[in-house]
Parts: sequence; structure tokens; C-alpha cells
Amino acid sequence: MSEVTPAKHSRPAHHWQRSVGELAALVHTWWSRRHGHAPPADHTGARPLSQDQQAGPPETSVQAPGSVPGESALWRMRTTVKDEPGSLAALCTALAGQRVDILSLQTHPLAEGTVDEFLLRAPGGLMASELTQVVSGAGGVDTWIERADAHDLVDAPTRVLGLAARTALDAAELPLALRQLLGRYTIRQLPGAPVGGGRGPDGVPVEGVLEDTVMRLRAPEGGVITVERPYLPFTPTEFARARALVELDARLGPRVPHSQDVLTLPEGNEITVRRADPRDVEAAKEMHERCSARTLGMRYHGPVGDADRYLNHLLSPRFGRTLAVQTASGRLVGLGHLLWDGDETEVALLIEDKWQRRGVGGELLERLVAMAVEAGCESVYAVTQASNTGMVAAMRGLGLPLDYQIEEGTLVITARLDGDAPLGEGAVRVTNAEAP
Repeated sequence: MSEVTPAKHSRPAHHWQRSVGELAALVHTWWSRRHGHAPPADHTGARPLSQDQQAGPPETSVQAPGSVPGESALWRMRTTVKDEPGSLAALCTALAGQRVDILSLQTHPLAEGTVDEFLLRAPGGLMASELTQVVSGAGGVDTWIERADAHDLVDAPTRVLGLAARTALDAAELPLALRQLLGRYTIRQLPGAPVGGGRGPDGVPVEGVLEDTVMRLRAPEGGVITVERPYLPFTPTEFARARALVELDARLGPRVPHSQDVLTLPEGNEITVRRADPRDVEAAKEMHERCSARTLGMRYHGPVGDADRYLNHLLSPRFGRTLAVQTASGRLVGLGHLLWDGDETEVALLIEDKWQRRGVGGELLERLVAMAVEAGCESVYAVTQASNTGMVAAMRGLGLPLDYQIEEGTLVITARLDGDAPLGEGAVRVTNAEAP
């Protein structure tokens, strides 16, 4: 069983009837663009908000979904007030006049004014637009408000300490920790040396760079971490917190959890499943040499001679999580990748030929999907070929609702993780062609 990694950004899938030279150019171009694997955009430690649950500029504000008079609703609100005595008191008085309870408050001093971040409990019938008007009347400007949930009740120091502890245990947690620290924003990491060649990103000073709605931090292993959000400028306090988390990661160095599972396959062989990292590159290259050209081709969708070049990227914890399968003798025979891809998450498998169709791929895929659920992903997708019956069977074996998109033999299978359909139903939706 094998699977692929190249992009499905431009669904329907690409046509691959090209010369070897063109294929190489396409793959290298794809990798140069894809170097910015990022955690899911909705990963904040809470379930993602629908359009009706969030409010940015006042004109998009709505009543809390499902709320009725007499019930309460939690809101996160940020507004800027003048840095002068009484300004915060006026704002709090105005909120109290609407029976709004302030559960927590953080202040972010600026050169002019102060950004105040609130967690509010408001009457269920109070609309976001009404809250915004109340705040505006009390002197607040540049107000942003969105629905909150019980996860937001944890105070900021406790949340930051928890994120630091998670990061200390696992280098792969840094992108997710930044996501939880800063919210639903775009986080990208650009390696210093792109896999496909070419010039890397411009370097940043050790202290990082804060530019309004964008912050750039020096990645611990080289390259640049870019954090961006469309509306709210980052405050110096947020910038300092993010920089401290990245510095902690850099001081601790490479690390992955040492836990592992020993499994017995139906035929009686024992395998060990564990986390992989860049230290497994050489073992992975040796596995490549034992794989057939067909297996490598279905996995990487391009010239098989380029396969080794992608391993440093694929095994880096910055761009996702990788599981390795090894035999009782210690030989690496399989890799499973969970790759952050902007708002989506990709799963990819490569199983050595002699170990295919023994249940190895299914074991890996189930664990990757469990990681995706833990990270708050709503779905995962696999890019493969219609002829790759092993990967198709493994995706079906998850028992999740599936979406198939297929063209010219290239197949994208998306599994929804939101739990709308019970496990085992395997609901299917087909786009462009019949499912294999």
C-alpha cells in the first residue's frame, strides 16, 4: 500500500501526462509552494465557529445562534480605549447596564491607548451588534467580538503554562501551541532551504519582527515562522508571548515522545509503531531503495528519483506528525504522515512492498486520524491514484463519511471527522466520476 503527497490545492486533480522533465518541474514548484505546512486554521482549543457565531466588523454581527431571552452566552471581545483615568471604568459601567458580566480582562498597553480583551457572559437575547454599540458609546474603538465557549474560561497564565508544557514534551506541538495562543489565524513556517530548490525566505533578526497584523519569528531550526490575521493588529504583549514560546522550543532542541505501540498483525508478525523525526531520514532512504518504482510513484506522484529529497521536510515535526513502523529487527517498513495544509490536513502513507496488504496501512491511518481529531481538524484528505486499491480500502476502513474527487486517474479522498455520521456507515459522495 502506498499513498501520495503532492498538492490537491487545485481540485479537480492535476493531469500528469507530462514528460519526466515537466513532472520534475511541477513537483519542485509544488514543494516550493507547499513548504508552508501549517496547523489547521480552526485549531484554537475550542470547536471552530460558524459564520453565524462570529462577529468582526459591526455589520456582520448577529444574535448568538440558538440563544433565547433568559439564557446566557459567552463572548470574547477586544476593543481599544484611551489610556486615561476612567476610560475602562466607563466601559465596564456601560456593560453592566446591559447585565453583561465580565469574567476576565486582559490589558495590552500601546503607545496610544490600551487594548482591552474581555471574556463576557451576556444575556442570550443580546446581539453582538448591540454589544458593539454599547462599547462604542462608552468610548471603545476597533471593537472585535466573537462567540466563546468553556475552553475560554481558563485564565491566560494557566493556558500559557499548559502550552509551554506541551511544547516542552514534543517539538511538533509548537505550531499548534502558537495557534492556541493566538487564535484562528494563519500560521506558516518557511524552511531556510526550500525542498524544490531556489531562494529561501528573507531572514529575520533574533528578536523577530512585528508589523501590524503580521509577526515574523526566527524558526528554531532555521527559516521563518509567519503569523498573520486579517483584521486585528497584534499587540506587543501577544508578540512577546509568541516569541517566548518559540525561544523555549529553540532552547529545548529536537524532541519527540518516546512512547511506542507493539502490535501483532493477523499473520502473527510483531511491528512497532512510534513517532518519527529527522533522525529517521537514513532509514527512510533505505526503505525507499527497497520499494518498487510503482510504490514510490503512487506515493510521490512524480519522478521517483526525487523521493529522497522530500524526507527532511516530511519528517520535520514543524509541518505535521509522522509515524514510523519498524519490524522486530528494527527495520523501517512504513511511514505515515499527518501534514498541516493551511485550513486542511493531509494524510499520506508509504508501506514497503513486502509489507503491503498485511494491515499495516490501516493501523497507521487510524492513528493518524486520531491525531487529527485531537488537533481539532474537521477532515483529512488523501491524494492517491484510482488504481491504489490498498489506500482506498484503508480510507473506507475508517468508517467515516467520505468524499471522492477523481479525474484522469488521480483521486482525492476526504474523510470528515465531525462525527455527523456514525462510524461504520461510510457515507460516500462522488465528484466528477464514480468512486473506485
